[in-house]
Amino acid sequence: MAKSNEKPNKIYLDYAASVSPNPSSIHAFGLSAHTKLDKARKDVASILGSRAEEIIFTSGGTESNNLAIQGAIYTVKNFLPHIITTNIEHPSVLETCKLLEKRKLAQISIVPVEANGIVDPKKIKKELRKNTVLVSIMYVNNEIGTIQPIKEIGKIIRHYKKGKESFFPFFHTDAVQAVNYLDLSVEKLGVDMLSLSGSKIEGAGRVGVLYKKKSVVLENVFGGGDQEGGLRPGTENLPEIVKFSSALQEAQKIKEKEVKRLTRLQDYFFTSLASNFLSLRPKAGLSGSKKLKQATFIINGSSENRLPNNINITFLKIPSDLLVIELSVKGIMVSSKSACKSSHAEDSYVIEALRPNSDPEIGGVRFSLGRDTTKKYIDYTIKALSEILQKLKKWYD
Repeated sequence: MAKSNEKPNKIYLDYAASVSPNPSSIHAFGLSAHTKLDKARKDVASILGSRAEEIIFTSGGTESNNLAIQGAIYTVKNFLPHIITTNIEHPSVLETCKLLEKRKLAQISIVPVEANGIVDPKKIKKELRKNTVLVSIMYVNNEIGTIQPIKEIGKIIRHYKKGKESFFPFFHTDAVQAVNYLDLSVEKLGVDMLSLSGSKIEGAGRVGVLYKKKSVVLENVFGGGDQEGGLRPGTENLPEIVKFSSALQEAQKIKEKEVKRLTRLQDYFFTSLASNFLSLRPKAGLSGSKKLKQATFIINGSSENRLPNNINITFLKIPSDLLVIELSVKGIMVSSKSACKSSHAEDSYVIEALRPNSDPEIGGVRFSLGRDTTKKYIDYTIKALSEILQKLKKWYD
């Protein structure tokens, strides 16, 4: 038993500030926490090719997107700002823009994507106006995995700004889905702001990042303290931030190898699916058999410009939610729309954007692959799909 007059190594009596060391505190524990926070910020910045002070930690991708959009709009005081975005953006972008318009705080132009799920940069250029303050185009769509021409759009915006000698419009991209597979260099992409989320990186903390170019001025939309450059008040979630930084670095190390592996699995899935659909057609001479029609599925989005881990398919005449449930019964977890919309009854607005006149209930089923996905899992999924489609063949009549 320690003697009563023995001096302990460290005594923590700052519980009112935080039950764990607070990076804002000036005592030894606080300084140590601040050092860890600085290192995490520098590590994230090195991957994006930015300055450390241009990295803002948030609670996730939704907050990062909101801070970028609302923060940019609220800086404008003497005219009605204009925003350009697309019709397949994540709800945290699309709904935020719509809300600003509803409140008469901004005008918005929603550019429709092409049938392949990719926006035409020329259509973005056409929408640029004198009062355009922000262009927000996602790097990769979260449902169908299509990769948008961010670099090309960035060049258009830079050229436009040179012509009018203005800081506006700022160019923001939601890169949440791109983080594991694509180039994140903000300079090469030509963006002023970029959002990330730890929820899409294995082993990452529940935290988000907003890269904000030093020259970009944002309004604090939250109020409160002066953390994160005065733009994101509140004590930083240090343990989650450190986890995020570490996981992001690991994802970058294995990115090239993982892209190749997942591309092979993706190709194998498509090939196996096509082969099994042909096998679902009964052999001639079998009495009482109902034939399944050919061309009973559609791959949603571009086959070339999409993430290697994304497979989004519409099975004609079969409601996507029904397939999600049937697959779940067989132990296969997939989705039919964005996770942020999955608890609501609305159909996928992304699939509707690709095929405006199609039955909204049919939608699409998203199979998304990850580090644990193997060829064995693909084989089981294809087999299960074949069985389900045989069971549901009445839908094809």
